[in-house]
Amino acid sequence: MQKTIMNGNQAAAHGVKLCRPQVISAFPITPQTSVVETIANFWAEGKLEGEFTVVDSEYSAMSYLIGASYSGARTFTATSSHGLAYMHEVLHWAAGSRLPIVMVNANRAMGAPWCLEPDQGDSLAQRDTGWMQIYCSSVQEILHTVIIAFRLAEKTRIPCMVVYDGFTLSHTYEPVDIPEQDKVDAFLPPPPEKPRLQPGEPVHHLPLADSFRMSALKRDHFQVMQQFPAMLSGMREEMEKTFGRSYSPLEGKEMEEAKTAVISSGAVSQTVESSLTYLNQEGEEKVGLIRIRLFRPFPARDLVSLLSSGVEKIVVVDRNLTGGSRGIFYREIRSYLHEAGYQGKVYELNLGGGIDITQELLSKCLEKIRQELSEEEIIWGVELYGG
Repeated sequence: MQKTIMNGNQAAAHGVKLCRPQVISAFPITPQTSVVETIANFWAEGKLEGEFTVVDSEYSAMSYLIGASYSGARTFTATSSHGLAYMHEVLHWAAGSRLPIVMVNANRAMGAPWCLEPDQGDSLAQRDTGWMQIYCSSVQEILHTVIIAFRLAEKTRIPCMVVYDGFTLSHTYEPVDIPEQDKVDAFLPPPPEKPRLQPGEPVHHLPLADSFRMSALKRDHFQVMQQFPAMLSGMREEMEKTFGRSYSPLEGKEMEEAKTAVISSGAVSQTVESSLTYLNQEGEEKVGLIRIRLFRPFPARDLVSLLSSGVEKIVVVDRNLTGGSRGIFYREIRSYLHEAGYQGKVYELNLGGGIDITQELLSKCLEKIRQELSEEEIIWGVELYGG
């Protein structure tokens, strides 16, 4: 295992190289551009075999991979923000066709106006396209998650989106362990030798479906996706052996005896975790953290199991905002907790626009909920900063 220093985009590119993709379709967009630039350098230096194609748009990038994936190739692309939005139509076709495409998305706010901050609205706007979504909180995790994504996608034939914060992780350098190629090869077997499309064996894909067939396909897709949390948890021992660390759908920190739980995703979780010691020294009630890695499908049972009977208050941190509604994580989590019969209060700390979280801001948020704030009142990060 090689230890080095790299940023999140470089980690994604190294993860892709280790997975030996056969077709990569590239179109640059800030802040993911250096993902495909790094991969292009690997290809130019002969360190990466296969086909590297530069296309004219994000729509073309995904369309190109759909064709390549039908032919049986292991495929990859990367995008961000408006590039992901431009792909929206063909994301449905990739998922509906059950094609195991892997894509990296570096979160960036959607306009207007132009903004480069890591709002999660770009990826969360695609939550109903039928793709898996896994959110990373560190540079190391990005590299490993790309490898895990190929394994999950090819096992289930459902595409996977690996998501991380633009600039906060994409351009931040951290120590990273790069696993040996032979270990990755053992963890990720090659794609099936016989592709779905072959010369001389004509076949008709995507014929017109009636409502009953369409309903059955959606049901089957749903049922397969529901297996992902258990599959990811079931691979933990193998991940530990291969990578020296493992990843679960959700992770809890200091949840024993916690009265308040902060639920977050992405790089924000690192700040929350590092603040727990301070928060638990200054507060009367213990605070714990639940970090969401797998958002689609949502691991509702895992969430409920992490909440002890003593958790009376939950703060959901959202780096997005849906007009006319609220934060997407907040709405979904509150719904799942209601179904599970949770009797405590659920609050929303909204950092829409990509606002960063600090120890001081988190402390102010917890102080507000101690004052018996109404659950219907959003705690705005921008107001805690004094804006």
